[in-house]
Amino acid sequence: MQSSLEQLMALSPANRAELKTLYNALNDRVLEPNDQVYVAQINATSASGADPVSEIATEIDFQQGGGICLFTGQRGTGKSTELKRLQAELGQLDIVAFYADLSEYVLLTKPIEITDFLISMAGALSDRIAADPRFGQNPAHRGYWERLEHFLQSRVEFKEAGVKFEGLLDIKASLKNDPDFKQRIQQAARGHVAQIVRDAHQYFAEAVTSLRQSSANPDLKVVLIVDSIERIRGVGDEAMNVYESVRNLFFAHAEHLRIPLMHMVYTVPPYLSILAAGAGALMGGASVKRLVSTHIFKDRSRAVDPDGLVLMRLVIASRCPAWDRLLSAAALDRLAMSSGGDLREYFRLIRQCLPAVRDDAQLPLSAAGVAHVEVAARAEMLPIPADQLEWLKRISASHDTCLQSDDKLPLLAHFLDNRLVMNYRNGSDWYDVHPLLRDVVDAHGTAQSAA
Repeated sequence: MQSSLEQLMALSPANRAELKTLYNALNDRVLEPNDQVYVAQINATSASGADPVSEIATEIDFQQGGGICLFTGQRGTGKSTELKRLQAELGQLDIVAFYADLSEYVLLTKPIEITDFLISMAGALSDRIAADPRFGQNPAHRGYWERLEHFLQSRVEFKEAGVKFEGLLDIKASLKNDPDFKQRIQQAARGHVAQIVRDAHQYFAEAVTSLRQSSANPDLKVVLIVDSIERIRGVGDEAMNVYESVRNLFFAHAEHLRIPLMHMVYTVPPYLSILAAGAGALMGGASVKRLVSTHIFKDRSRAVDPDGLVLMRLVIASRCPAWDRLLSAAALDRLAMSSGGDLREYFRLIRQCLPAVRDDAQLPLSAAGVAHVEVAARAEMLPIPADQLEWLKRISASHDTCLQSDDKLPLLAHFLDNRLVMNYRNGSDWYDVHPLLRDVVDAHGTAQSAA
């Protein structure tokens, strides 16, 4: 019997090195606009047929006095990468754009309110200005955290609520990491919503004025791109409260999200964008630009779209030109279809195949040689309760979300967040269940009907 070491040696050092290269090339990361592995065709068209990022950049260029743009898409569709490209395109238009990842400031699994949301955004802008070599040394700019510290220390309600901190960094860290601190801030702030909103808006206006002065451009446009809002999601029994808080943020407080003199780009959860026509109207007519999964299936069908598979191969080739020495075209296409066109899932499935290779004779991996990762990925999504399977079956048949009432929104959010349901666009938007769940969904109810 061969030892484990001898079995491992059946894989040559050269092939092992190539597998390692491909594995690391598919590591999940946000791409900068000039990254050589960026494939523009992936998100090149919006519902209008134009480039969604260029549309947003042009809309901001046209806006006078500030405005709002909304951006959405399921996890894995490349939102953060496209927002980085938006920041670069705005810079080419001589517009100052700051990118802020809200996950650095907000606890994403707890309900959010307008007060801590505005506090986090103002703090993020303050940090970005301070870190920018063009503006960070401007003595006219006053940081927001010092302003907030003074406010909290001057209000007895916050002291009575047990809001204690030892400095500016403590406020930022506690808002992000301490659920009790965040809850006490929210409770105490409810009596001062108008004042906190007014103060945050005033800070934004002062920041724009300061940037205009330091750049000697009285008409300078300033944009804050707020990423990761769509990642706010509830867990367990609190899920409904979290989803309701996000909806409340964009509907009940829509006017507070319109910041004086500022141009705002908000990422919104895909489940909210289903209702976003109302939210956009409340925000001054903001439209939603949505990223979707790659169209590897033809319009509202399960028929494979060859053009989509070519595009998915191009993404891999940009990261590893020699991929065909490790994976056959049939294996790569199979994983593309199993991913549903979701790039993050696509990369994950390919990566999971590679550590299992133990012999040079296995390469390039055949379609059958990658089947085991589909089994594992499917198992992660199962079991699914019968009532949910019934809903998924309706979605599969109609290619619509089939949302019947608002109280079902958290469950739809669960479907979209966890990719049990995929969003596509072939001319218009449509939905279908994850390809690896099709057999499970199709089979639901069949046995009972036959009986």
